[in-house]
Amino acid sequence: MSQLGLAELEAVYDALAAAINQVGTEQESLFLTKLVLLLANQIGDQTQIEQAITTALRDL
Repeated sequence: MSQLGLAELEAVYDALAAAINQVGTEQESLFLTKLVLLLANQIGDQTQIEQAITTALRDL
């Protein structure tokens, strides 16, 4: 799996922030859950997805 460069990550961050603003705080959790499930389906590797979840939980 290839990784995004810094510019691409910034563009993804901006798109994600705009989408969260669009759906509002009441729908934010539902939107993020739906997005993660769609991306997980595209990745298609349960181990990678679970590792990403563990990484995302760090330092919260």
